[in-house]
Amino acid sequence: PDIWMEFKTRFGIERVGEFYGASEGNAGCVNAFNKDCTVGFCGARHALVRYDLLNDELLRSRKGFCQKVKKGEAGLMLMEISKDAVFDGYVDPGATQKKILTDVFKKGDRYFNSGDLLKQVDVGFALGLPHYQFVDRVGDTYRWKGENVSTNEIGEIINGADSVAYCNVYGVQLPGTDGRAGMVAISAKHGSLQLPAISQHIIEKVPSYARPLFIRQVMDMDTTGTFKMKKAELREQAYHLDQCPDPLFVLKPGSNEYEALDRAFYQQILAGTAGY
Repeated sequence: PDIWMEFKTRFGIERVGEFYGASEGNAGCVNAFNKDCTVGFCGARHALVRYDLLNDELLRSRKGFCQKVKKGEAGLMLMEISKDAVFDGYVDPGATQKKILTDVFKKGDRYFNSGDLLKQVDVGFALGLPHYQFVDRVGDTYRWKGENVSTNEIGEIINGADSVAYCNVYGVQLPGTDGRAGMVAISAKHGSLQLPAISQHIIEKVPSYARPLFIRQVMDMDTTGTFKMKKAELREQAYHLDQCPDPLFVLKPGSNEYEALDRAFYQQILAGTAGY
């Protein structure tokens, strides 16, 4: 949605055929009415439910049922599994079960877990059909300083820096703090990371709570078979000097420019005395 209107205007596009779904999913969304900045509406029974980003789990009521989010609030997209919206699953039965949620709103019901956070948006007249906007993948949003941070949104901003070819934003644990701190792996254009310029770009464009505390300079960005950037290994290695083979930079408290992460400050981070 951040570049939707600019993209349409620049290339003179009158209609964007946006849709949302997964090849293995039992339903999806389609923007049939040519509304801006939306993936459209879902034709199957579905719901956006509350999700705990800090603990990476569904929020259920005292009775054990899921809770729908308010309009405009991001929630996990679930799609009811029924004879009209069949979920065939995967070859691996274990993987299939991981995508099925039961007892969502009543005992015995079954829903397909999309793994995505969406929110309902106002698109004007649309025959009363709620329209949605993609927010993030679960696990691609983290919480820091009491704020939810979308890795996709921050990644889009950092990708706007002149010397950045690709970037991958993720959250890492920091001793003595709540939530996860931001970290970004950057593949630089022509292999040259213009640190002062990138520092200025991030300070000016990214809200203070959402600024990555660490930069990891990488040569290439690993992706999945569907070209999604891999985060698991990056999260695991984090900013640990003994595990990360790439150059690491840190934004120290009160500073406006990233600098090389040295052993002395690294030890302060581990001790929880770095000032974050």
